[in-house]
This record gives sequence, C-alpha cells and structure tokens, in this order.
Amino acid sequence: MKPHLARPSHPAWAAAVLMLGLLAAGAAGAAEGPSFDCAKVAAESMAALVCGDPGLAQLDRKLAQVYAQATKAAVDERPPMLKAEQRGWVKGRDDCWRSSDQRACVETSYRLRTVELQARYRLLPGVGPVRFVCNGDAANEVLATFFATEPPTLVAERGDATSLMVLQPSASGARYEGRNESLWEHQGQALIRWGYGATEMRCLRAGK
Repeated sequence: MKPHLARPSHPAWAAAVLMLGLLAAGAAGAAEGPSFDCAKVAAESMAALVCGDPGLAQLDRKLAQVYAQATKAAVDERPPMLKAEQRGWVKGRDDCWRSSDQRACVETSYRLRTVELQARYRLLPGVGPVRFVCNGDAANEVLATFFATEPPTLVAERGDATSLMVLQPSASGARYEGRNESLWEHQGQALIRWGYGATEMRCLRAGK
C-alpha cells in the first residue's frame, strides 16, 4: 500500500509550506546580515549601524572573508600582528560615532581595511615590482607593486621599509597616498615622498 501523501489543499501541506517559507526568510536575513551576531551589539553603536544597513553589512561580510584569507597567509608571521591590528581597526571603526557622517566614515573604514589586507598579504595578483630611480641616484630606488583592489593600491618598498598607498582622485596621472608616503606618477615620471615632512624626490621608472 502506498503511503498517504497530503494533497496541496490539505491543512498539513499548507502548514509545511508556511514553515518552509519562514525558514527561507530567516536564512535570507542571516545571509544579508554582517559576519557578527547583531543580538550582542549595543544600541546606537557603530556595530548596530552596520546591522541596520545592508550595504555596510555586505562590506562587513567581505572584510570577514578577506581577513580569513589574510589569517592563513600570515600563519608564519613573526611577530604575529594581524589579530592585534584587527582589534585596533575595530576600535577605529567604532570611533566613527564622532563623525558628522557616521555611515560614510564606517564605509570608508571597511573599504580601506579590506584593500589593505588584500595588498599587504598579496591576496590578489600584483603588477610589478616597478623600479623607480630617484634624484638621479641608481642606489636611491623605490619598488612599487600595484594591486587592482577597490580602490586600487600599491605596496612600495625602499630599503627595509614598506608603505601601503591608496589611489586618490587626481586631475592628471596616478596619485597614491599612504600614512607618511606618497607616489604621484605621470608618463613614467614620479614624485615620491618618503617619510613625514620629507622632501619630494623626482624619480623615473627604470628604463625610461
């Protein structure tokens, strides 16, 4: 004897369909939320702002994915800095409550942290290194590797020091800025500033 199956008009069928709909809605809501538990955040915090904004929640999920990739890439990093830096980044994001435009501040914070991890840990293919010779001295060189992040970034090396720089709006050429360094390139020539208050160097791409 074949087992009895509820027909579409049967009350049990309708209840099952309703339950499936609720489960699907819950799963969709979870997928659209951030990577952290919104039930545990303080009201009116920047984390709560992320929970209530689908665009910011998407940026949070993206950063969580990139951070997981960076954690794998940094497994042999000595000293281990990634976790401490991430905690510092969270504190910086939370300081956006001071901003007159909190959402814009939080969005910028997420975008910059994401591209920083992608570039620093080479999670995307890079172009380079490109060699710049500065002030006519072959020994005074800067190496730059460019990454197609969003926004674009580069990692510059000079001696034992490195600097992450992010592409800035510019009327001509490509202008990248880091914490205390900058690189402004136009037609194979570049103005590079290395260090706080340092004088800009005039540099040429090797071979130009």
